[in-house]
Amino acid sequence: MSVKTILEKHYQLQDCSYFSLEGYDSINYKVQSAKGNFVLKQQEYSEKTLELLQAENEMLHKLSALKNYEFPKVKASLNTESLIVEEGQIYRLLSFVEGDFLGDVPHTTELSKSIGVFLADMDHILATFHNSALVGKQTQWDLKLFKKNRKYLSYIVNPKDRNLVDYFFMQFDEHIYPLQDELRQSIIYNDANHWNVLTKNGVLSGIIDFGDSCYSWVINEVAIALTYIMMEKNDPLAIATPLIEGYHSRYPLKEEEISILYYLVAARLCTSVCNSAYAKTLKPDSAYITVSEQAAWRLLRKWLSINPIKVEDTFRIAAGFDATSKKSIATQLKRRKQHFSNALSLSYKKPIHMSKSAFQYMYDANGNTFLDAYNNIMLAGHCHPKVARAGQRGMAKLNTNTRYLYEDFLAYGEKLLSKFPETLNKVFFVNSGSAASDLAIRLANNYTQKPKVMVLEHGYHGNTKIGIDISHYKYNHTGGVGKREYIIDTPLPKAFLSGFKDDGSAGNYFAQLTKNQIKDNYNKIAAFIAEPIVGCGGQVPLAKGYLQQIYTEIRAQGGVCISDEVQVGFGRLGDYFWGYEMYDVVPDIVILGKPMANGHPIGAVITTTKIAESFANGPEFFSSFGGNPISCAIGNAVLEVIEEENLQEHAKKVGDHLSQLLKNLKATKPEIGDIRGSGLFLGVELITADGKPNTSLAAHVKNSLRELSILVSTDGPYDNVLKIKPPLSFTKHDSETLAQAIQNILN
Repeated sequence: MSVKTILEKHYQLQDCSYFSLEGYDSINYKVQSAKGNFVLKQQEYSEKTLELLQAENEMLHKLSALKNYEFPKVKASLNTESLIVEEGQIYRLLSFVEGDFLGDVPHTTELSKSIGVFLADMDHILATFHNSALVGKQTQWDLKLFKKNRKYLSYIVNPKDRNLVDYFFMQFDEHIYPLQDELRQSIIYNDANHWNVLTKNGVLSGIIDFGDSCYSWVINEVAIALTYIMMEKNDPLAIATPLIEGYHSRYPLKEEEISILYYLVAARLCTSVCNSAYAKTLKPDSAYITVSEQAAWRLLRKWLSINPIKVEDTFRIAAGFDATSKKSIATQLKRRKQHFSNALSLSYKKPIHMSKSAFQYMYDANGNTFLDAYNNIMLAGHCHPKVARAGQRGMAKLNTNTRYLYEDFLAYGEKLLSKFPETLNKVFFVNSGSAASDLAIRLANNYTQKPKVMVLEHGYHGNTKIGIDISHYKYNHTGGVGKREYIIDTPLPKAFLSGFKDDGSAGNYFAQLTKNQIKDNYNKIAAFIAEPIVGCGGQVPLAKGYLQQIYTEIRAQGGVCISDEVQVGFGRLGDYFWGYEMYDVVPDIVILGKPMANGHPIGAVITTTKIAESFANGPEFFSSFGGNPISCAIGNAVLEVIEEENLQEHAKKVGDHLSQLLKNLKATKPEIGDIRGSGLFLGVELITADGKPNTSLAAHVKNSLRELSILVSTDGPYDNVLKIKPPLSFTKHDSETLAQAIQNILN
């Protein structure tokens, strides 16, 4: 039946005009007539829909007690019916509420507060309203049922975006569900968005579209309104605060309700983008469906950059509560000193008490957010949901050791080895990079039956006894144990300040020095071990042509070559998945750790069949935790994230962008002596006017960046090199933030 017929037959609206308005679940028409303006809503008939529409009508009648606001009024038919059923369709005629949409007007403090006051007044009335249809209603737009939206995750095309949303699904489980039984519940409006809230003269005047009303947590009313008022704001919390003040002044909030608002706002944003992603597959040309999508994504990303503690404290203060209690740094330092050795160092002059983290951000206990350009262990990003869920599932399923058969061990071993050349086809799992270094040297000694190990100056390979023995960075340090008899240390082939260009001439120079040492120890060297980029030496790539020559010489005298990929592996270097690929060599043994499981303790040694078989002739090798199913599941999840999010290419694009920004800065700042590295593993060497290491300036820049809430470290023999090695969730925008901050500090 046509709209014209419905209007004439049931409402006696003759000679009227109408045009369609888009909606999610209903077909809507704006009707203009001599009797006034109306909205005709049309929905497909079902008993459930009919019951819910009757419930909405009752709800509107209940809210008519709020005299200072405008709500849609139900216009009865000629037969005094509020709902018309014709040819399998339900029709309802409502008064047209005039006003300017929230999405079309400036968002002032006064407007924000008026929204809070209105929602509080409405919720206060609805607290005494009961309707069984609304109580029993289930909708994915009810934040209480947020997890219903997880089925739409797959419709989000970009995997990084998809995992951002999944992170907040995970946080919902952690922070909301444990409190759900303590939260007030009532029938709520549930949809105070840009296109439902109407305004006049700078304040809220009315509200429309009650289709998402349901029985839910009362605090969801506030969370949804906050979400939309904060969109497209440089300072979201500033505009949110008066809304909280207004609501609390009329219908006081509970402390536990305020404590979860951060995660409820995130949940609403995730609900929005999930439903938009799905709806676009049904109506790809619908502007209505996607009208808030990009704004929602922008706020979701901005929301991630805000410390949840800061949000909670801001909202608590707005409601008249004290901020959450904090433990002072002095108290925490006292506790640490009482129970732990001073051998454990702290970063920065002003230590940071961390409380949470997410992707490229770390949150301290005082509400500050830090941009992390330092923690390379979290390769996939802090608290990446895919990695975290793999660990959670594993903990709930099976934890054992490699004396049993289990799928996680086999599958991860196969997937990891697929990343290597065919010659590197055996893997030993351990539980740290240090343990891997230790095992690698044992393998080399056992296979070659030779006593000595050649290492690079300033190299670092772990904290075990053997690890310290082969780490010039440790044994040659002040207070170090000194070089063991079986160690040969050779100069670090660093082109910068060597007097040679990195065009092969520097590599030849250093290679000749090392070859002379090999000659002096011929047939005695079991292994040569080196990082492809020497991290503790100051992020130093090996001079071009060096490694090929040394690998050849070491093998010629019966030794093996070990590549320590603990810091640089797994695609961080951008152009290369493994660092040794930079130099067109293939090692005999590879050491893995740190980012291998995104912070979970795991390490590995990858080697050849011959070396592995030689090790199988003696006592059994066994690691209680190496290769356990939980670690393997987490490690496998990291590999999946690297592939799904294309992190290697991301590291190249972002790393190249950051490197160019730093090189541009170097051109104007003589304090910067060298920019080096690859992908997102970079070093910035700071020097004095006469070209000497500028240790004090490096410390100043590092600590100044900390004051600007950006984390980097310093290293190198003189501690004058800024180390930049962020999680691979680090973006081009983050790179610009970092480079600009360094420029400002140097200025």
